[in-house]
Amino acid sequence: MVQAADKKQPGVLRSLDWWTIGIYVALLAFGWLSVCGASYTFGETDIFSLSTRSGMQIVWICTSIALGFVILMLDDRLFDTFAYILYAALLLLLFVTIFNPHEIKGSRSWLVLGPVHIQPAEFAKFATALAVAKLMSTYGFDIKRWRDFAAAAAIVVLPMLFIIGQKETGSALVYLSFFLMFYREGMTGSVLFTGIALIIYFVVGIKFEPVFLFGTPTSVGRFVVLLLVQIFTGAMVWEYCENRRLATVILSYCIGITVVALLFSVYVIPFDIMWVQLVLSILLIVFLVYSALSTQVWTYLLVALFAFGSIAFFFSADHVLNDVLEPHQRVRINVLLGIEDDLAGAGYNVHQSEIAIGSGGLSGKGFLNGTQTKLKFVPEQDTDFIFCTVGEEEGFVGSAGVLLLFLALILRLIRLAERQPHRFGRIYGYCVLSIFLFHVFINVGMVLGLTPVIGIPLPFFSYGGSSLWGFTILLFIFLRIDAGRNLIRDE
Repeated sequence: MVQAADKKQPGVLRSLDWWTIGIYVALLAFGWLSVCGASYTFGETDIFSLSTRSGMQIVWICTSIALGFVILMLDDRLFDTFAYILYAALLLLLFVTIFNPHEIKGSRSWLVLGPVHIQPAEFAKFATALAVAKLMSTYGFDIKRWRDFAAAAAIVVLPMLFIIGQKETGSALVYLSFFLMFYREGMTGSVLFTGIALIIYFVVGIKFEPVFLFGTPTSVGRFVVLLLVQIFTGAMVWEYCENRRLATVILSYCIGITVVALLFSVYVIPFDIMWVQLVLSILLIVFLVYSALSTQVWTYLLVALFAFGSIAFFFSADHVLNDVLEPHQRVRINVLLGIEDDLAGAGYNVHQSEIAIGSGGLSGKGFLNGTQTKLKFVPEQDTDFIFCTVGEEEGFVGSAGVLLLFLALILRLIRLAERQPHRFGRIYGYCVLSIFLFHVFINVGMVLGLTPVIGIPLPFFSYGGSSLWGFTILLFIFLRIDAGRNLIRDE
């Protein structure tokens, strides 16, 4: 039985966070104006017609608001109770979609139900967030224990694998945002650091592999990556093993021997310094394993695994790039890293998007007055690349305003998450804000040419019902959980 506390909880609607709802409505309004600008063609007389994308977006917006209202009327305990059931249902739907005979733009992520196209991956986000929140809020769960961490990570990774099977790598990468929540809930920083380190290895190694160091046969990419592995390993010994003396010795030997080998290669006999670095790295790994066995401090072994994994990842990166990734994905990465200039192919979308945003100037060209977007120079300009419409028509001022709205949403979600009295609500809240943060950062970044083009929508802006419904459900479930935070429950 649930009783409302006098003066604390007079009703669900009165206890809602109306600031967040106001931001949500503002984003919907600006999003609809952007869809109008992106889909409008010269001479069109009725932007409200259901035969136009702007007209259909009104339908999606109205149904989303209705969906949000229905969620607010539900008992907030239902989300905890049925979390695993919702997760299992969405997993089944994701699995079935892999064998979907309808392929749209090379992707099998859409279920076609008559005139309606639904993308289950957009709805799996809230189901995954509920499931991982339920698991992590159970009594005795400790994310610092590898068994518990592996169970939580499995809930996140499983839908990723199914979505990859649908040829939707971009949508699958969104689930990496859950690791931000893991970090907030106590996941060791070494996991997050390892992920960042792998990205650095990949970017530096691939981009600078063809460049040679001071005229020697040593690849700059390989030289820098192996040196970083040694430096990062020494830093982890310093931080996690709390042995500053040993860390100083490791860094001194590795850097000192590398500098001597470099001088010898430059001024005496040119040779590939990578082999010296590789031998140093292997000796370092052996020494760390020996230290773990002799001192019974198993943190040394974990650092050794980090160093070994870093080297294995680096030498396999080239194979993954050239033999595992699809050709269009490989070209996109090469274009992003500046290895290739494919303005007529993989780099065309980003190049045209940058032109559109740049042409907007400070204040923009005005509503429906953009030229790049009206002449359809930017592909997917009303979905994945819709932010270029904001830049062209509203200029720097409008673009900054939209980003400030998203920043306000993220900050508000942090505030709501931190005031939750129960772990379930806090964890789910951080899942929500992590997903929004990832979408905004990657989508705006790819439109500006700063991040890879992975094809994910901008929340509340990109055209389409699935994404708008998915983001609305994700947000309003949290708003409903937050609205019930002061309820007094009689067990």
